[in-house]
Amino acid sequence: MPTTQIKRINPLDLQGNIAIGVSLPFNGPVAFKSTYSTQEQIKSNLINLLLTNKNERIMNPKFGANLRMVLFEGINDDTSELIRSLISNSISTYIPEISIARLDIIDKKDENSIYITIEYTINISGVNDQI
Repeated sequence: MPTTQIKRINPLDLQGNIAIGVSLPFNGPVAFKSTYSTQEQIKSNLINLLLTNKNERIMNPKFGANLRMVLFEGINDDTSELIRSLISNSISTYIPEISIARLDIIDKKDENSIYITIEYTINISGVNDQI
């Protein structure tokens, strides 16, 4: 007998044309581009979290991943682990509705650059996405 898999849907996604949040970056034809699905909003929330430093958000000074603190540090073996820790801890604290499936941190010392890819799963629906 084949097993059936139940797909869960967030009730906000059933409302159709009702906006549930604001998309990042702010580059729509008006000041803010709205999001209409939880997948879009979670991605915007994740980008916001990663781009925010602690003490930047009024009334929530602990919010943020604090990634800019490593911006002008030299790239070494500890840099990747520090970034991994900052990202993992901030996501588990502020966006617990996702699970990190893969977190790739590639340092290009000759370019003085670090490339980060985060693949994640939305826990309620099982949908995979990445930034």
